[in-house]
Amino acid sequence: MALPVSACFTVINYTMTLRSTILLLATLLLSAGLSPSPSQQPNRPNILWIVSEDNSPLIGCYGDTFATTPNIDRMAASGIRYTNAFASAPVCAPSRSTLITGVYPPSTGTENMRSIYAVPDFVKFFPHYLRNAGYYTTNNAKKDYNMPDQPDAWNESSGSATYRNRNGKQPFFAVFNLGVSHESSLHQSIPTERLRHKPADVTLPPYHPDTPEMRHDWAQYYDKIEDMDTQVGKLLADLDASGEVDNTIVFYYSDHGGVLGRSKRFMYESGLHIPMVIRFPKKYAHLAPGKAGTKTDRLVTFLDFAPTLLSLAGVPVPAYMQGHAFLGKQQTPEPAYAYGFRGRMDERIDLCRAVRDKRYRYIRNYMPHKIYGQYIDYLWKAPSMRSWEAARDAGTLTDVQRKFWETKPAEELFDVAADPHNVNNLAADPHYKAVLETLRRVNRDWVLQSKDVGFLPEAMMQDIAQTTPLYTYARSNRYNLPRVLETAEMASMGHVQRLPELTRRLSDADPVVRYWAATGCTILGKAAQPALSKLTALLTDPEISVRIAAAEAVSGLGERDKSVPTLTDALHSDNQMARVQALSVLDKLGPAAKPAYSMVKEIAQGKMKGADYDVRAAERLLARVRE
Repeated sequence: MALPVSACFTVINYTMTLRSTILLLATLLLSAGLSPSPSQQPNRPNILWIVSEDNSPLIGCYGDTFATTPNIDRMAASGIRYTNAFASAPVCAPSRSTLITGVYPPSTGTENMRSIYAVPDFVKFFPHYLRNAGYYTTNNAKKDYNMPDQPDAWNESSGSATYRNRNGKQPFFAVFNLGVSHESSLHQSIPTERLRHKPADVTLPPYHPDTPEMRHDWAQYYDKIEDMDTQVGKLLADLDASGEVDNTIVFYYSDHGGVLGRSKRFMYESGLHIPMVIRFPKKYAHLAPGKAGTKTDRLVTFLDFAPTLLSLAGVPVPAYMQGHAFLGKQQTPEPAYAYGFRGRMDERIDLCRAVRDKRYRYIRNYMPHKIYGQYIDYLWKAPSMRSWEAARDAGTLTDVQRKFWETKPAEELFDVAADPHNVNNLAADPHYKAVLETLRRVNRDWVLQSKDVGFLPEAMMQDIAQTTPLYTYARSNRYNLPRVLETAEMASMGHVQRLPELTRRLSDADPVVRYWAATGCTILGKAAQPALSKLTALLTDPEISVRIAAAEAVSGLGERDKSVPTLTDALHSDNQMARVQALSVLDKLGPAAKPAYSMVKEIAQGKMKGADYDVRAAERLLARVRE
């Protein structure tokens, strides 16, 4: 079987050690269908994944006394509870992209919500390798992988998919996704008298205002967690009834944190820290990291899940996977850090990266001029979010609660042990200078090592992805990441003494550098006045995302009459992400954006190709005009 060109490049890029060579050749044999037969792989465990949606460790076994989760608690009493398990992203599709591939989405260009950019052919959904090795693979039923589907990874993928349909004693890998705790469960309020968890008994986090709607949503959410736990119990009972409980390793975890405001979509513990319990039957107790009923503080992220599943099944871990197997014969030493990311969330653009060790969380905000609480249509469907906004408008928030509606610092540092809600930013505290500098360096090193393409404006991503996978582009000489990252770091720090260098980079040959230099001028605000003439020249730049970034900076310098025509013109683009970028700028301009309204109305009516995030942004802009 001839290898595709992309696989050949993989060999070049990743076979720097003998181990990597052996693993990669084994992977290619599996891909070609030359996998060991079941008879050559005796005593392989079944693996059952139970995945809940949008919930932090609001579970009894994690010390939450308000939670009603007897089934997960019993599972933890006979299993291993992971106290440092983290989603890679605080939202579903990018998280699931990580889970299914074992590759960091900023490496593949799949970090932005529902972006669906192609990945190289050699990046396989990991159940593909299990299936080739003789496993029966089922998914029931959510996918949402943020990239083109690979349906041949599954024997079954549907709302009725089950391991019971396998042949004889064929080992299985089965996924059951539980959506009852999803964010949408708060969109319609349940009458208070029907709630099992009472709003008056809720303990609110310090960043949430004490409004009736906030208390109600929290109580309703705990009801949904209880419903989810009931479903977990049913799946465990079904496994017991199948006769396979003694042959099956069971994982329970959530696809990210959540779900009330400042959790899902945000880079704090509330968005990234997840519950995870793994139960090992006696037959496979030797694979567990401890005795039944204990806990482990090993750092684990979604990058690690695919290699771990392959390790448990005795399948070689492909060398392109970036995670660390934490169980099985291919288990690696514990990593020192867990990495996280945030890109565009629905219709709102942002860019953040995070590093977590066992005590501290470091967050790097590359777009600090954007407030935390950017309006996102789906998030605002929760009554609690609307009540938080109303409390802001009424001036009743505390300083901690008000921060959500303000611009961000470039860097955040939290002592998670002392500050589990991440409200006390230590980045400017001289006592933590050494910690800050270490985690800053670790973040920079990982961005470079992982060849993070998230620093490309997404309008460029969309254009590039039409002909080249972004993963491949990042490894070409067309993407000068060290210089791009240097510019993004310089821009986001907002130091006026760096304006001369940012001004020089407005004329850089690389459009991505020009984009970040212009963004830096926006961050500097009025202090960027000396760069106005160069910014004005960029309003006719060949790259549309640079033109929009320049228009944002120019409008911040009071020259809105010059910037609005550029932004209006961008709304005519066939590139949806250019339209989303332009709409986000126009949304800040108020009445000055009036010349663009007719085009905004066309987008809101769904007349442009590639809706709907641009439709949501346009609808919001028009709603604000009417207010």
